Amino acid sequence: MPRPASDLLVRVARADEHRAVGALTVAGYDADGHLVRPDGTYDDRYAAVIGDVAARAADSEVLVAVDGDRLVGTVTWCPYGSAFAELARQPHQGELRTLSVDPGARGRGTGRALVEACLERARRAGLTEVLLCSLTEMATAHRLYLSMGFVRRPDLDWSPVPDVHLWGFALALPPDDDGR
Repeated sequence: MPRPASDLLVRVARADEHRAVGALTVAGYDADGHLVRPDGTYDDRYAAVIGDVAARAADSEVLVAVDGDRLVGTVTWCPYGSAFAELARQPHQGELRTLSVDPGARGRGTGRALVEACLERARRAGLTEVLLCSLTEMATAHRLYLSMGFVRRPDLDWSPVPDVHLWGFALALPPDDDGR
């Protein structure tokens, strides 16, 4: 029986883990069929992009969830100013990207713990809004985001390439006690 999520450690990925984190990211997307194009071909280009953790880590913060010595999940936190952010363009905004959980470790709160770690970073930075985009067919992820207070924001929807449609989500964070 898997341990509860409270036993997970969420931390910044180390450089020596980048290859494994990239493989985990690709495995999570692949397990759900998110790397197959509408015409049935495999999207090697996008797999390479999400597998390139070193590139993301150079301009954002790649977080991992660790169960003992096993990597079980990852997310990329893009604070304001990160070139990797696709939606967050204002100083009060941050963005999370490429959330992925090892298919064998799902259903125990790993995704939630990773999103919470991003929200904590946003709060510490005094941000008041966290944004994300998600493939329209990522229903499990949508349920997670909505359960955490994110709302659908159709004004943030976009298509990076033909036949790929992304839905925008946003979470408003209350200002801290200093009024920020």
